Amino acid sequence: MNILVTGAAGFIGAHVVLRLLRDGHRVCGLDNFNDYYDPQLKHDRVTWVNDQAGEFPLARIDLTDAPAIDELFQARRPDVVIHLAAQAGVRYSLENPQAYVDSNITGFLNILESCRRYPVRHLIYASSSSVYGANPRTPYSVQDNVDHPLSLYAASKKANELMAHSYSHLFGIPCTGLRFFTVYGPWGRPDMSPIQFARAIIEDRVLQLFNHGEHQRDFTYIDDIVESIARLIAHAPQVTPLLDHEQPGPATSRAPWRIYNIGGQHPVALRTYVALLEKHLGRTARVELLPLQAGDVLNTCADASDLAKTTGFKPCIELDDGLGRFIQWFLDYYARPAHAPLAAEHLRPNLSGGIHDPT
Repeated sequence: MNILVTGAAGFIGAHVVLRLLRDGHRVCGLDNFNDYYDPQLKHDRVTWVNDQAGEFPLARIDLTDAPAIDELFQARRPDVVIHLAAQAGVRYSLENPQAYVDSNITGFLNILESCRRYPVRHLIYASSSSVYGANPRTPYSVQDNVDHPLSLYAASKKANELMAHSYSHLFGIPCTGLRFFTVYGPWGRPDMSPIQFARAIIEDRVLQLFNHGEHQRDFTYIDDIVESIARLIAHAPQVTPLLDHEQPGPATSRAPWRIYNIGGQHPVALRTYVALLEKHLGRTARVELLPLQAGDVLNTCADASDLAKTTGFKPCIELDDGLGRFIQWFLDYYARPAHAPLAAEHLRPNLSGGIHDPT
């Protein structure tokens, strides 16, 4: 199929493009290569994909550029769109909220409009476990209420789900939203905890753990995310009758619209996470325990049973194994002389225990 992947130079996007190319699909990518973090990492991801599976067309377009997106859809006529581009990061949404409105709201609207004008078989888009917000009950189910987001990032992702539903209902666009749970692995973003924590441990800097290191996160290795997406492509939602016409559930609709959790289903405490990093790095962390900070969710855990029912697959890579693979890549990539400056000026300072979602 012809598949358009937005955010193709991003962490998840690059891995998805590689898998799709290896599966024989015709892939076109879109990315704006912005400087939220060092763009060199994005270029290096694209080079990695090209070396592994050959070159693919990659358009340098910003999500807010509606005419350029329309032109790309008109030229490529994708059968499937996998929309992974977004302004990511919980903490950064406190500093620059406008970036989230521009990319995650206006940008997503432009994608939906192009999917309407140039009909696609399936739109798969990234949501986030952050939408569960203040929900105290775990594991998180797609049937849970998500009306209490704790950050603008989370609110923008819930807005995406609602926008997708309206377009699915009005125009029949099959839409699947994916609530990712703390994705990690090789080629991850440098503002996220694996790289931030690993650098702090190696450089013998103090690692600040908020909520006294008691956060729990449902870590999901990147290969499990990619496998889930690859399998879901063939499962475009269908128009179905409501099971309960009086009180339809949050993930139930007669429109061709569905939501899935994608998570490891085995939450791990932040202190245990740091201990595993210490093990794989062969070094001891210097830790400062601090109180909970604004915008952080205490614990996350996915109920991914719907994903398993639909695809026959559920995330299966254990954190110890996944972190071992990540550290192997980390030590290789950042040991290269060209990447030495990343230790200072190219990383946003955030050695916090508030583990960010990558989407």
